[in-house]
Amino acid sequence: MINESGDPPGSQDTGQVPAGRDSEPDASQPEAEDSRLVYGLQPVREALRVHGSAVLRLALDIKDNKRLDGVARLAESAGVQVDRRSRAVLDRVTRGGRHQGAVAEVPRLDVLTEISQLPLGPHSLFMVLDKITDPQNFGAVIRSTVALGDGIIIWGEHGTAPLTPATFRASAGAIEHATLCCVRSLRAAVGDLSSHAIQTVALDAHAENELSDLDLCKPTALVIGAEDQGVSRGVRQACDHTAKLPMRGRLDSLNASVAAAVALYEVQRQRTRATMP
Repeated sequence: MINESGDPPGSQDTGQVPAGRDSEPDASQPEAEDSRLVYGLQPVREALRVHGSAVLRLALDIKDNKRLDGVARLAESAGVQVDRRSRAVLDRVTRGGRHQGAVAEVPRLDVLTEISQLPLGPHSLFMVLDKITDPQNFGAVIRSTVALGDGIIIWGEHGTAPLTPATFRASAGAIEHATLCCVRSLRAAVGDLSSHAIQTVALDAHAENELSDLDLCKPTALVIGAEDQGVSRGVRQACDHTAKLPMRGRLDSLNASVAAAVALYEVQRQRTRATMP
């Protein structure tokens, strides 16, 4: 994968990607056409669990520890070769990212572009993101959506954080399990959801009703906006409902990823109670 200085003659510490590419992976850029860089222990573990032998390359810190050894065993069971590299090499390949000694090149994400491509059913649950520009927030929302919902995330192609290794890491590998849909117009996408009998709910700190006042056992799409601006006016107007989270303290807003987790929990609370005898 990456040759270190000091390897046998003829090798060169270039950090390059496979033959046919002319530059090393750049962790600061969006994913390449056919593969992407993933780093961090949990993101790499999940990539191995989901993609198995399709993982193109895996490099681990040359210094052994129990957690890296566990990743190595997982890779070997999936038939993925493990390369051991120095931390300096891994630092360079990830552009100083927090790789924890684990870096992998994995297949590109499958990102849908139309609402009609999504699984639509009587209990569907979607998370719609409006201009979430922080990759940490974006990744954290993905993690909550996979953990507490159906793992379906929809966002607009403009004004949203790109899918980068920072996003993958913030999701703690959950993005490997998510259904992703990037649409040209978020407002139109919300309208499409409504036309398929999916109730669309924009979280708005100034809404009259609380989220718990709505029947969330219905197929639902939760719409989350950026903390500083909230859901944009056009998208909010396209939604069937606006609702607020119960804020009893001195603040009137939450970080977008925290708001998403609280809202998803309320959906699951209602749905769990509805199935209880």
